Amino acid sequence: MSSSSSIVAMKKVVQQLRYEASINRVKVSQAAAELQQFCMNNATQDPLLTGMSSSTNPFRPQKVCSFL
Repeated sequence: MSSSSSIVAMKKVVQQLRYEASINRVKVSQAAAELQQFCMNNATQDPLLTGMSSSTNPFRPQKVCSFL
């Protein structure tokens, strides 16, 4: 690797590090509390928790109609 290409590579690394340093961080405890609150607020609309009625379930087995 020539010195000019290594300088370009290092400039890209520095640029990436500056970008990552500028990102606002959220504490894990705060993110977990917000996620828990979101889940609690939306639990009534979650079909994995409340189930689905068979008439609105798009994955229900299709009825087979056979004529003899």
